[in-house]
Amino acid sequence: MLAVEAEALAKRYAGLMGRSAHDALRGLDLRVAAGTAFGLIGPNGAGKTTFVKSLLGVVRPTGGTVRLLGGDPQDPRVRARVGYLPERLRLPAAWTPLELLGSVARLKRAAGDRARLLGLLEEVGIAREASRRVGTFSKGMRQRVGLAASLVGEPELLVLDEPTDGLDPIARADVRGLLGRLLARGVTVFLNSHLLSETERICGRVGVLVAGRIVREGPLAELLAASPRWRVRFADGAPGPALAAAGFRAAEGGAFGLEADDPAALNAALDAARAAGALVVEVGREQRELEQVLADAMESG
Repeated sequence: MLAVEAEALAKRYAGLMGRSAHDALRGLDLRVAAGTAFGLIGPNGAGKTTFVKSLLGVVRPTGGTVRLLGGDPQDPRVRARVGYLPERLRLPAAWTPLELLGSVARLKRAAGDRARLLGLLEEVGIAREASRRVGTFSKGMRQRVGLAASLVGEPELLVLDEPTDGLDPIARADVRGLLGRLLARGVTVFLNSHLLSETERICGRVGVLVAGRIVREGPLAELLAASPRWRVRFADGAPGPALAAAGFRAAEGGAFGLEADDPAALNAALDAARAAGALVVEVGREQRELEQVLADAMESG
């Protein structure tokens, strides 16, 4: 089953005050399988917010189709199966976390008994503040409340916009642990974040959105491994000149780097090193950072 499905999705905003029209989405295609963690990344102005709003039924596309959990995002029954944490979270200052979660439960027609709502606050680590006014909370505490609110009604899909914004490193680790538990239960996580390191730690698949189109998409491991450079470590005493002749270059930590486009080239260099008396201790492909994947996609997309 697909949790998110978009085909040729387009959204044009009409120009105002003499300005020209703007195409925020330009034939976007994307499929996200249920029960997976998917990360959407892209530069500012790429169309990420418009796409998320299209998923949630807030924005009506001007072309193409979008389906959520197999249904229409405009259908209230579908929206009730979705949890959402917005980037610009605004909470009523006079309310308590329990009051806020109770309101969300009523809107979603979900179970909202005190014990259940306290359990959600416990999951995000803020149950002790359940009866305190939100207006006295720090940004990180408000973020926890918003995350708890997104979990009301046991949603099948979580759409999270910068979920770890304002959280300290320990709290970020707590959120990752929570999302891991939700994934184990079969919940789909759709993450939109500028924190690429968090995306790498949470998501198994990533899509890169540039100028309204998905220009890269696939398993995170494959996107990061798309590099011909290898990192090789030899036992002490390896002959430096012979390694250099075979194409190895000294790298940090006593290791050596090697450019090899395919397994044949890699093994030829390793054979030459071994023939010269070097003992191979470790071989691994050098992974790129997600930041580099985004930069390359922007350059070519």
